[in-house]
Amino acid sequence: MFLQIIKIAWRNLWRNPGRSGVLLAAIIAGVWAGVTVSAVSNGFIDQRFERLVNEVSHIQMHHPEYRADRETSMFIRQADHIKQFLEINGSVETFSARALADGIIQSPVSSSGVMVRGIDPAREDSVTGIRNLLSDGEYLDSDVRNPLLIGQKLAEKLHADVGTRLVITFQNSENELTSAAFNVAGIYSTPSPLAERLVYTRLENLQPHLHETPIYHEIAILIKNGFSIEEFAETLNQTFADTEALTWHELSPELRLYADIGNQATYYIMIVILLALAFGILNTMLMAIFERTRELGMLMAVGMNRIKVFLMICVESFLITMTGAVLGMALSALLIRYLYLTGLDMSAFSEGLAEFGYDAVINPYLPAESFLGITLLVAVTAILASVYPAYKAIRLQPAEAVRE
Repeated sequence: MFLQIIKIAWRNLWRNPGRSGVLLAAIIAGVWAGVTVSAVSNGFIDQRFERLVNEVSHIQMHHPEYRADRETSMFIRQADHIKQFLEINGSVETFSARALADGIIQSPVSSSGVMVRGIDPAREDSVTGIRNLLSDGEYLDSDVRNPLLIGQKLAEKLHADVGTRLVITFQNSENELTSAAFNVAGIYSTPSPLAERLVYTRLENLQPHLHETPIYHEIAILIKNGFSIEEFAETLNQTFADTEALTWHELSPELRLYADIGNQATYYIMIVILLALAFGILNTMLMAIFERTRELGMLMAVGMNRIKVFLMICVESFLITMTGAVLGMALSALLIRYLYLTGLDMSAFSEGLAEFGYDAVINPYLPAESFLGITLLVAVTAILASVYPAYKAIRLQPAEAVRE
């Protein structure tokens, strides 16, 4: 019986190809636009999320009081044991141990507050990918004496170029002021607001000015896919009692917000678009009911019960909506794949995007499970939009409808 209703419903749809074609085109365009916009939105969010993860890392370890006071004397006491533990642990992808200092950087014409990060160049690049951000000069593994990496914004503020000699004043572990001269080896470019304050140098060049022996204030850790970040942070806290290991969502509420938004943005966008489509479907189906009043009256007069009429109207709405949804998602999937491979060039808005920490090229994407979620949303929309027209159809009186 239900298969017969489906056949009748499909034939009914194309008895008026103009009306059905317009509705189908509207559904295709709406779903295509919604899915594509969702993919672009995901691209923006994912780019910002990945950048923040690289800056923050999955887990950071510090002296328990360091994040509150940021004193140079608050370094990690068991740093060598922690490094050995991380080296052999199978859940660790990579890590970078850093010496940190807050200070003032001075050029011949200007000065600015900075955060100095003393790093192992190879280790740091494996965590943050800083080498790939260089816009001018060389990385810290060059032959430059006392090399320094600074951000583009900071370079402009200090009027500094590659080769410029800069002096940084900061506190050592005895809380005494000390100064050191560095030469700008490279300039990195990133939309991140940290670029105006964060500078990099080699551990071996910063350490002698901080403490008589090597010290580390921060260990940034990336965990392999498939392993729990929270569980590993808890393991670190239990194993090394005099340190504090925090996950990325504890370190950066902004990053957690991006993760939450990324999971929900697709559905928010589609719900808005589908609400608009629902009114279009409802209006079109109501028009079809009014045009087919005589036909529906005759069907009920010859014995077709009201439940079957109700189902027929619902199935008509469901069929045309799902057909449009499938075609719309197929078109958007092709476009998203193309834009993901080539990148969506937003350079016309690069300055505005940079203010919010985004690059000029976006790689839109949409996970496969999102297509399933969108399909379910479309199906629910089709069913809900068909209820009122179907109800109006079964309220017709056969004798009166046949005379119209």
